[in-house]
Amino acid sequence: MVEVVVLGVLAVAAATLRGALAGRPAAPFQEAVRLLTMQRRVTATSDRLLTRIGVISLPVAAALAALVVPFGDRVAVGSGVGVVWFNAMEVVAWGSVWLAGWGVNSAYALVGGYRFLAQGLAYELPHMFALITAALAAHSLDLRVIAAAQDGLWFAVWMPVAFAVYLVSALAMTFWGPFDHPVGGDLAGGAMAELSGPDRLVFLAGRYGLLTVAAAVAVPLFLGGGAGPLLPGWLWSLVKTCAVLALLVWTRGRVPTLRMGRFMTAAWTVLIPAALLQMLVVGIVVV
Repeated sequence: MVEVVVLGVLAVAAATLRGALAGRPAAPFQEAVRLLTMQRRVTATSDRLLTRIGVISLPVAAALAALVVPFGDRVAVGSGVGVVWFNAMEVVAWGSVWLAGWGVNSAYALVGGYRFLAQGLAYELPHMFALITAALAAHSLDLRVIAAAQDGLWFAVWMPVAFAVYLVSALAMTFWGPFDHPVGGDLAGGAMAELSGPDRLVFLAGRYGLLTVAAAVAVPLFLGGGAGPLLPGWLWSLVKTCAVLALLVWTRGRVPTLRMGRFMTAAWTVLIPAALLQMLVVGIVVV
């Protein structure tokens, strides 16, 4: 379970980095204290049970996904289908965000929840194709086996399209950066519009947790896992995870939010064909 704790610490580091890039490194901690002391706001005829399930299940999904992420040779739960498990927990996040938006009985929150469903449907296919491409090259769904199969050549080098598609779709699946329409300002915060106090803090923690796990999974999938000179395997995994996570966090303030119609069209007409073509090339090479 040490690996899960490490990823939790990295999630806090990601929030700190986000604040530092905005010129306020202490802002995340100040916001956490403020939300912990704030009274929950309850909307009329809201479904508190569904709202709480949605809020709590988001960080739970991130924690469960972290169980199969290897750090070198270490992993909390060894699984032969780690890729499937990770993707399944991302789908749980769909339900989490939608329930959080539905349960509060607010138009803006509901629209935010439905935006995430639409966004997830568009980007889940290229995301799965990128995952399958790495698994196909290694002939395994085990993240440890996939990492070991990159001995001498990272998958990111000879399947760069799949790697790029994975990173872009990971941003969409965590509604981060240019894909933050589900919690956009035009909806007063969207799915988070009516969340306040500890509920909002837990939801935000889950979002950072998902982003961190997505960055960590990129390491065994495309960056050789813990392979590297001099340093132990677990430390190389940590270094690579930090690098990918920093890149994803950086996009938040540097890449503008895209109009939803444009990036939905890009998913169906660009990312899916590109991911399929990359998978076809890999299939021809390895079979």
